[in-house]
Amino acid sequence: MTNSSHLQDLARFIQASPSSFHAVAEVARRLTDGGFTELAESSAWPSDVHAAPGGKHFVIRDGAIIAWIQPAGATATTPFRIAGSHTDSPGFKLKPKPTIGNHGWIQAGVEVYGGPLLNSWLDRELEFAGRLVFSDGSSELVRTGPFLRFPQLAVHLDRGVNTDGLTLNPQVHMNPVIGVGDPSSADVVGHLAGLAGREGADVAGYDIIVADTAAPALFGLGEQFFASGRLDNLSSVHSSVVALLGVAETTLDAIPMLAAFDHEEVGSDSRSGAGGSFLIDILSRIAAGLGATEQQRLQAFAGSWCLSADVGHSVHPNYPERHDPANRPLVGRGPLLKINANQRYATDALGAAEFARACAQAGVSYQEFVSNNSMPCGSTIGPITATRLGIRTVDVGMPVLSMHSAREMCSAEDPAAFTAAIGAFLDPQRSAAPDLHLAPQVSAAD
Repeated sequence: MTNSSHLQDLARFIQASPSSFHAVAEVARRLTDGGFTELAESSAWPSDVHAAPGGKHFVIRDGAIIAWIQPAGATATTPFRIAGSHTDSPGFKLKPKPTIGNHGWIQAGVEVYGGPLLNSWLDRELEFAGRLVFSDGSSELVRTGPFLRFPQLAVHLDRGVNTDGLTLNPQVHMNPVIGVGDPSSADVVGHLAGLAGREGADVAGYDIIVADTAAPALFGLGEQFFASGRLDNLSSVHSSVVALLGVAETTLDAIPMLAAFDHEEVGSDSRSGAGGSFLIDILSRIAAGLGATEQQRLQAFAGSWCLSADVGHSVHPNYPERHDPANRPLVGRGPLLKINANQRYATDALGAAEFARACAQAGVSYQEFVSNNSMPCGSTIGPITATRLGIRTVDVGMPVLSMHSAREMCSAEDPAAFTAAIGAFLDPQRSAAPDLHLAPQVSAAD
């Protein structure tokens, strides 16, 4: 896949995935097209799931999905190679009793989800998207298309905004407008239910988020840059599914797996988050199907790897003082190896060596990221997975600017390079990827 076709495919993936539930549905669609079969957690799995070499399967738990390939000759001690990522992005979630209003405007009540840059959501055409659950137990995915907007106060009414700074109170100022009139005449939930051909009274629950509707785009000199909403972290989910679909089944000596979790942006502590039981449940069922004793299962885990894939920070040209002075990764120079002495990232020396091997095999350069000592470091699913399972984990990512904005940006070169590196991680026997035309890594002095 060339850089151009890869970016087009990434754009299609992001546009199909306004919510974590839509992202999982799109991953499942692609996997099904690639010969994978869905399994239900609530059902007994057929014996041929484990006996048939080359079997391809996936399991969905709400806004999370796990998929794997069963290699020929897999045994009770065959290790796993897991590409981990997350399906959610920072933003807003629809509150209960969401139809509100003020001074002739009809508005929607939303709650901040994760840590979005609030100002970046102003003056954009946004949509509601997510899951409706009905009183009969059925559920539907819905999306409105352009439907709401957070309008910014005009500069004429806030003369100091460009000198004193913009202050946004999430409760007071982040109530989007959806119409004009009497709020009692409107019904946000009813509108969403209508998209599914149902009545608002049928809705028993919902998980609805706000998403940017603008299409991804190339821009800059020679179209060097790619801009889109939800690069954090749909770019890693996309890279992982493309890489898994490209695995050569005949060369495997481990079980390659994709694990895309929900709720990373709010700490991962949920049944579909990395802090929940989803991954260990699936790994244990696979191991049991291979006849593993507890000791053999632990042997398999001891030989396993998890690649925690999430975006990372490129050096910002206008705020260089916010970055480590010696480690300043730049977009377009390859994926990031993320390191933190306090284990906010799970990378250790062995993990660094493993990622270096994968990048060399894929024919891409990579860069190291470490935080400025005076800046707190974010975290990922990596330390959670390493702690819960004892599987050696390495944190990596793709460099971006505007992280947690409604619209983030990366190099047009990096998504394909990151995908190639993940592919080499999942399949260490895979031949080197084609030349991706990456520029050489730049030293701190450059």
